[in-house]
Amino acid sequence: MTTIPQGASSVRDRSTTETSSDDTKPSLPPPLVWADERLGVGRGMGGLMRKVFPDHWSFLLGEIAMYSMIICLITGTFLTFWFVPSMGHVIYDGSYVPLKGVGMSEAYASTLDISFDIKGGLLIRQLHHWAALLFIVGIALHVARVFFTGAFRKPRELNWVIGTVLSLLACIEGFAGYSLPDDLLSGTGIRAMNGFMSSAPVIGTYLTFFVFGGEFPGEAIIPRLYIAHVLLLPAILVGLFAVHIFLVFWQKHTQYPGPGRTNTNVVGFPLLPVYTAKAGGFFFVVFGITALISATVTINAVWAYGPYDPAQVTAGSQPDFYMWFSDGALRLLPGFLEFTLWGFTFSPQIFLGSLVLLPLVWVILGAYPFVEQWVTGDKREHHLLDRPRNAPVRTAIGAAGISMYLVLALATVNDIIAVKLFLSINDITVALRILFFVAPVVVFMVTKRLCLSLQRADRDLVLHGTESGRIMRTAEGRFYEVHEDLNEHDRWHLVQHEAMHPLSLTEGSDTDEYGVDRPRGIAYKARRALSEFYFKDRIDPVTPSELAAAHHHGEAEALPGGHAEALEESHTDEHASLRSDDRH
Repeated sequence: MTTIPQGASSVRDRSTTETSSDDTKPSLPPPLVWADERLGVGRGMGGLMRKVFPDHWSFLLGEIAMYSMIICLITGTFLTFWFVPSMGHVIYDGSYVPLKGVGMSEAYASTLDISFDIKGGLLIRQLHHWAALLFIVGIALHVARVFFTGAFRKPRELNWVIGTVLSLLACIEGFAGYSLPDDLLSGTGIRAMNGFMSSAPVIGTYLTFFVFGGEFPGEAIIPRLYIAHVLLLPAILVGLFAVHIFLVFWQKHTQYPGPGRTNTNVVGFPLLPVYTAKAGGFFFVVFGITALISATVTINAVWAYGPYDPAQVTAGSQPDFYMWFSDGALRLLPGFLEFTLWGFTFSPQIFLGSLVLLPLVWVILGAYPFVEQWVTGDKREHHLLDRPRNAPVRTAIGAAGISMYLVLALATVNDIIAVKLFLSINDITVALRILFFVAPVVVFMVTKRLCLSLQRADRDLVLHGTESGRIMRTAEGRFYEVHEDLNEHDRWHLVQHEAMHPLSLTEGSDTDEYGVDRPRGIAYKARRALSEFYFKDRIDPVTPSELAAAHHHGEAEALPGGHAEALEESHTDEHASLRSDDRH
């Protein structure tokens, strides 16, 4: 494991220390030596090979998304050789006997041919679908890791926005993909999309005619979705993904705090040979697990639904999991919101649950880093990650958002729950409506209290150490248990975070010395209120004087007056390892 300065400045500085390309050749593998002799890439590749990446299991979540996207590109290329993106009418005459002689679109017929007549076609289809789901799962888990650890802070706000756009495009790409077979289930989803667009005020009808090329379903939607799925969206996804990875390289990777880890270095393994070998091996692990799932678990059995017929609908149909929240919102929004005005019917419950909710979720997600930066006023660069417990409000907000998604996900299957549990679907819907507003509040409060409790437990552990099980008796006859102090490595993780304070403490009172209110704008008052919301309840990390007092007296109270200062000066080396120097 090595510690090497990282970032843009180190790349520029390193170029001044290299005297010639010949100096880098011995450290390059033979293929790169060959390329350097012809293209002069030695200097750039040498710097790339020395790039250091930290080592932690949570960083693999983003790699799962990346490798799943690669699997989707490979399997999708295979499927394009046989899939026919056409709604032209044909009579099926393939290997699947139950549908022989049934009229269907060429898209559906080619999907059946891939599944039953092309060797390995069904496996590739399922591999493509499972990889797409794992791609979005990987993105969601990666976003959660970045959010809860504060990895979106300066200078990575732009990369967070790019990642947010990537997650939105991945969901749109998934919807376009599972709509292509033109079976009854995917056709039901396209029908829902038509309803979403029709609910847009004024332009809804024009929008549907533009997308579908006329009345629903028309004959243009499958070819158009195909072009978007195999050309337009993948090109944007790959381009944004390349920019996303480039910024990770340029700004350096975040790392969890620990001894020797600062905002100016990265502790980990170089790209070659260690990290590349680990990443390559992990790709084959992801590929192998995805292939195992695809070979043993059936997904999207289009032959069971039959071809799409606008006069029919699949009972109990739900979209893939990444669209559950939108479908659940549509089921929970009350019907009394619909009204008629000037002879026109307006359905805001559909408009709000689809065309408003879908972009709103990603707008809020993309804007959060800037809101938190405005509230905290923290404009510094952050390359060390937070422990989620040390940012209780942020962690509670994330947990509350997840609870809202889970409630909407349950609403997506409210009809199935009613049938299986012999309950009233109306009662389930009303209960979920109430739970949608109550659950986030309860989850927020519980999560915040848990985080504060964990911080308090960390504080007690630093001050008092761990229980040894040994009982001692003093000369006065008092009994007490001996506690063993933490070593400086274990203690570092518990005290390295910064103590954040609300604006009421850092910027003083709202009134001057004469009791007159200071002139404050609405924006400042809102920021001050949010600052109180974020930081009023907090557990400050242990200070060196508190630790010194605990060691001297066996209790957490700080020593009075100059004695505490003298004792603190005598523990200079210990204090340096205890707390970081870049605290507010």
